[in-house]
Amino acid sequence: VQLQASGGGLVQAGGSLRLSCAVSGRAFSTYFMGWFRQAPGKERKFVAGMNWSGTSTYYPDSVKGRFTISRDNAKDTVILQMNSLKPEDTAVYYCASRNSTYVSTAPSAFQYWGQGTQVTVSS
Repeated sequence: VQLQASGGGLVQAGGSLRLSCAVSGRAFSTYFMGWFRQAPGKERKFVAGMNWSGTSTYYPDSVKGRFTISRDNAKDTVILQMNSLKPEDTAVYYCASRNSTYVSTAPSAFQYWGQGTQVTVSS
């Protein structure tokens, strides 16, 4: 499985960004998809997850109500829409998938990772 993340950039606080993750290499109908972020000097943290059917989504309290994960089946793409961005959202964002339909928020549970895309929110 190959994951290709894109869409990062520089935005002012209160603005929005839309990250995309193109998935290829295998049928992904059994995968749980996730987005993580990692700020300099900090551990990688879960910010959104979704089963591939799209029937269940998961968010930590830090982004709930501001971030939305979705998928575009026609394009084999997972989207992370980020609104009301804050300076503390600044990080490298990674998409990831795991060989299971069950939810997990632990980075170690994900087998496949994209290359990461930088998101910088200025105050």
